[in-house]
Amino acid sequence: MRNLDLSPLYRSAIGFDRMASLLDSMTATEQNQPAYPPYNIELTGEDAYRISMAVAGFDQSELDIQVEQNRLTVSGKKPADDSQRNFLHRGIAARNFERRFQLADHVRVVDAQLGNGLLHIELVREIPEAMKPRKIEISTGNLLQSKTSEQKAAAESAAIEVEGKSGQAA
Repeated sequence: MRNLDLSPLYRSAIGFDRMASLLDSMTATEQNQPAYPPYNIELTGEDAYRISMAVAGFDQSELDIQVEQNRLTVSGKKPADDSQRNFLHRGIAARNFERRFQLADHVRVVDAQLGNGLLHIELVREIPEAMKPRKIEISTGNLLQSKTSEQKAAAESAAIEVEGKSGQAA
């Protein structure tokens, strides 16, 4: 029972509909995804992540990694095996798969490596400069004095404009 009713959020929060629909889609896809292949998600740095998937038996040419609109899709397609083998036990799965991961904003895939039956996908979160916190400098001085000097300067410029306009009219 993982159903989540988000209708109160839609009624009382404005602008959070994208987040609510994201939560809806995540719970729906999580319930529909098979457990194959197994994977780990690691935090490798402050803004760096690694997804490691067990893809034993897959060659690099049989794997595909795509990123589209904050969704990472990893798929593996095995060609049809026409050879007649007689398995006594078949424990290594060689079936096709597709695994999807929802990425947060500003997370991008930087590298993918295949080794020892594991596919490692390196991700990094890059926050744009406009969204990073910035320090606001505090000026010193009397606020009343600076306001009056600003008002005086504005009044002087207005008086100069009025004199210029009256001189042009004559």
